[in-house]
Amino acid sequence: MGFTSCLIDYFLGFWDYETPKVMVVKNMTLGVIYRAVQSIVITYFVWYVFISQKSYQESETRPQSSVYTRMKGSAVRGDEILDNVEYVRPFEGGDVISAILRREVTYDQKQGTCAEYFGITNANCTKDSDCIKGEVDFNGNGRRTGRCIRYYNHTFKTCEIQTWCPIEAYAVKREPSLSEAINFTLFIRNYIFFPKFDARRGNIKDASNKHNKQKYLDQCQYDEEKEPYCPNFRLGYIAHQARENFTELCRTGGVIGVFINWDCDLDLDLSRCKPTYSFRRLDVRKDLASSGYYCRFSKYYQKDGVESRTLIKAYGIRLDVIVHGQAGKFSPIPTIISTVTALTSVGVCTIFCDWIMLTFMDKDEIYSESKLDEVIDEPSGPIPPQLLYITSFSSYQSDVTDDVPL
Repeated sequence: MGFTSCLIDYFLGFWDYETPKVMVVKNMTLGVIYRAVQSIVITYFVWYVFISQKSYQESETRPQSSVYTRMKGSAVRGDEILDNVEYVRPFEGGDVISAILRREVTYDQKQGTCAEYFGITNANCTKDSDCIKGEVDFNGNGRRTGRCIRYYNHTFKTCEIQTWCPIEAYAVKREPSLSEAINFTLFIRNYIFFPKFDARRGNIKDASNKHNKQKYLDQCQYDEEKEPYCPNFRLGYIAHQARENFTELCRTGGVIGVFINWDCDLDLDLSRCKPTYSFRRLDVRKDLASSGYYCRFSKYYQKDGVESRTLIKAYGIRLDVIVHGQAGKFSPIPTIISTVTALTSVGVCTIFCDWIMLTFMDKDEIYSESKLDEVIDEPSGPIPPQLLYITSFSSYQSDVTDDVPL
């Protein structure tokens, strides 16, 4: 019988309708809390969601981008005049380009046999049996011949190897840094396209006259305020913006990221969509074993009918151009969604204050009795005892004050 009664109660309760009851609580503390929370929610949606985040706009964050880089400048090394073909790799780059700032050169290497570098593991020896013929140490410089020979003009011996001789570690010549590189100029041409909005922009200002445009590009230097559309950046300026010492970069090399950011509000004129640049070193300087940047390359030639080469270990600045972009334009759908979310969030203030009123206020029982009423339509027939409710009738709106007698 009890289970049947509970089942009937649940079935009838499923069809109940709940409607909010308006109750005015004249309590100064609760009123201040309510208006304060309401003000915070409204300020958040108006200032941050709508103004700062522009949630009324449809947005695109993955634009298509093209980057072209070129470096210009000249320097003097002894009696030599160096142009960009000498110190730039590659000469015309995409989103990665590097400038050689210091070289370590090993001249006149030829294929042959010579002593292995003494710093290589198990390279030192006293007799031929210490060197295994045909063994290749991948941390070394070549293949062992099985002989133990004198290490060039020193008294100790190391294993003989077949390789390019003389080895770099013994014959390398270290050249001074290219201090003039601080005035080398990096040219960056960047185009960006937002396919959703069919919007295209470039980081170079258009000019009506082609001659005037070329003259401007040859002479200008980038300045965030005065020349935001100039694509020329001094290496010294880039190092300074990345908070790096240029002399130290010449010694060890380094990788610097050039970040181009496009933040375009397409509700405004497209000409107001312009790039902003930032610079940051990308390689980890704390790990001294792998910090910095260098590369090796060779120049091959014939000398006395024998193929020879000059091996160059070049330290420099590697510049990685990284493009980010986002564009937004007014759309009714995100506007409606954001507005409904804001109105719904304002309603949370009432729930929060109701919880305070019914939990922490001194007269919470009185508030609870005044707020929660149950109204039941009387059935036409006799009421079964198990369905009998105690009903409290009240008006739709009531006032509750702190001076209600306890």
